[in-house]
Amino acid sequence: MNLASALGIKDTPRPITDYKEMVEERAGMPMGMFKLNPKVDDVIDKCGCTGADGVRLAVMGTLDSGGSGCMCPASAFLKALLRHVIVKEKDLVILDMEAGIEHLGRGTARGVDAMIVVVEPGLRSVETVERIKRLGESIGVTNLLAVINKTDEPGIIKDRLDEMGIPVLGTIPFDRNLIEADLSGRAPIEVGGPAVEAIKKIKERLVEELDKKK
Repeated sequence: MNLASALGIKDTPRPITDYKEMVEERAGMPMGMFKLNPKVDDVIDKCGCTGADGVRLAVMGTLDSGGSGCMCPASAFLKALLRHVIVKEKDLVILDMEAGIEHLGRGTARGVDAMIVVVEPGLRSVETVERIKRLGESIGVTNLLAVINKTDEPGIIKDRLDEMGIPVLGTIPFDRNLIEADLSGRAPIEVGGPAVEAIKKIKERLVEELDKKK
């Protein structure tokens, strides 16, 4: 929810699902039907914004109430948009999913080059990784990578990930600079510190891993 401020963007853009007239016009049809391939090639420019380092951010949207997760024009529209940005955009596309496994159950993450799982230093987090691995493989996401977060001693967590055959891109230490950046509304990259330096190295390792898969 605070990704915009983490990227140095002061005002979070409206979720794309809030553009109800555009979604209905492009994806809706009479009698409760909807289009599976609506026009989406201009959506990022219309609904996104740009932050530090030229990073563009678009917010897909989320459910507003319980029991509203049915198939509808909005979900068809977002799936079409994800297919477009992953397959046709020339930029590197990063999807920041909500914590959990719902995006795997719904198939939202299908087609990505790699899925990065952020692992907390606890065994319950590792158990979640095991579920993610199984679900990912069932929809064709086989390149699973991990980042261990908030610790200087990955120890047993890394050992468990190695046993599962999941490469660890790196470890991000607990860093109060990130807390200070958050409280001041600044992007971590503007504040710097050990965590930011670790993330830079993880980015370089990620590029190396993706090059191997080409």
